Amino acid sequence: MEREPPAETLDEPPIRPPMLRPSDTGRRGLPPYIPRDWLFTLVFACFVGVLVWFGHEIRDFLVPPATSVTVPSFVGTSLIDANEAIAHLGLTSQVVEHLTSDRYPADTIINQQPAPGAKVRQGRQISFVVSSGIVARSMPDLRYQSMREVGLDLARSHLQLGKITYARSELVPDGHVVEQHPQPLANIVEGEIVNVTVSRGGAATLRVPNFIGMSIDDARALAVRDGIKLGQLVWTPLGFSGPAHGVVARQRPDPDTTIAPFDPVSLQVSAGPYESGYIIHQVHVLASVPVPDQVRPGQQVHVRLVVRDETGSYNLYDAYAQPGQKLDFTVTALGTSLVDMYADNVLVGETRLGVEPGDVYRSRATPTSSPGDGL
Repeated sequence: MEREPPAETLDEPPIRPPMLRPSDTGRRGLPPYIPRDWLFTLVFACFVGVLVWFGHEIRDFLVPPATSVTVPSFVGTSLIDANEAIAHLGLTSQVVEHLTSDRYPADTIINQQPAPGAKVRQGRQISFVVSSGIVARSMPDLRYQSMREVGLDLARSHLQLGKITYARSELVPDGHVVEQHPQPLANIVEGEIVNVTVSRGGAATLRVPNFIGMSIDDARALAVRDGIKLGQLVWTPLGFSGPAHGVVARQRPDPDTTIAPFDPVSLQVSAGPYESGYIIHQVHVLASVPVPDQVRPGQQVHVRLVVRDETGSYNLYDAYAQPGQKLDFTVTALGTSLVDMYADNVLVGETRLGVEPGDVYRSRATPTSSPGDGL
């Protein structure tokens, strides 16, 4: 049996995949091996995952998990004990403010956030307000000050102005403080009430009595009785022709002169027949300690008062004092004399106590300075 010859086939060219142009992949869409339908599915799945995660976080924030802690009350507890309890509960703490308090001792908790009874997650921060206790201060010296100055000093020391009473005074000007309670430099606390007595002034005018020929003690008593303010007492060596020791030889202003209530009267007192040399000045000095611009609680100022006269110089006062404190002295100086005031080693005031007549010194050196303002 003869085989049939194979059927005759036609030669056909091989089928090739279509060529992609760059514009088909880079400009118009994704490569053909990433179907476009899958792109939307992937984006939607990512969005759902983020939404679920965010919702889980919100739920944990609003509804504490099973490991939540009930916040106890720490008010009235010392900060050390509260921190130990906080660590035991798995919480953290932070002091956000300190306040003065006359109810809670220092380092005792006054307030807290979150409030007691709140449920929080472990690791949550508890904020504390802690007491600084009672801040002790020194009572400022308000004597001789106007009511405006009193208000500023009380505000600076966190004190309150209480009762104001008025009284006549021949020594303190009208509208200025005569007395105060608590007394100057007394221990006080913030918020304490301060009562003051304010001067309504004295008589409109005063007649100067005749002090000449009186002993200095009798002259002082008469000045107090008549409301006269004595200024300088100048002890002068007048020799054998002068009055006895301690007797007033001259006065300024003259007797029967009409003066204002606070004008001083100066007296020249005999140093005795056996004294000679320089004139001795006896002066009342009232110095007010400067107040810094920014006063810290408990801050003090190093004050030094230096007297310079014909004997040399010496410290009348060298110590710390409260800002605004009044320093009251009776200074005795020989010849031309000055008082210098230093605050924290800075010269802040200079006052001339008296001047010796020029022909007394001849060629001797004397303190030289222009008259300064009052201290």
